[in-house]
Amino acid sequence: QVQLVESGGGLVETGGSLRVSCAASGRTFSSYTMGWFRQAPGKERDFVASIVWSNGSTYYAESVKGRFTISRNIVENTVYLQMDSLKPEDTAVYYCAASRYVHTSWHGGYEFWGQGTQVTVSS
Repeated sequence: QVQLVESGGGLVETGGSLRVSCAASGRTFSSYTMGWFRQAPGKERDFVASIVWSNGSTYYAESVKGRFTISRNIVENTVYLQMDSLKPEDTAVYYCAASRYVHTSWHGGYEFWGQGTQVTVSS
């Protein structure tokens, strides 16, 4: 059974940093792209970043480029999202997901999803 389990969310002040993690299990993800999405109350689920598991290539939404960094640890089967220079508009539930498509930003292209972790940035 495939499981994606996010952790590391919390409350941080504007300008601060936070790292969220996604522990993947239940299958081999070497042929997958791993993505992070976020959803604020009353808004759609938006793409944040993705990483190709096999070669580590990355892709970012314009809104987070230069502030967020996605990475993966192959040995630990974990994907990370390092978030720096956080803004109140980054407040959302952050979801980890896995897709067979390379670097898709379309949430419908993702096959597996985690339960989400809350990130709140205070002003």
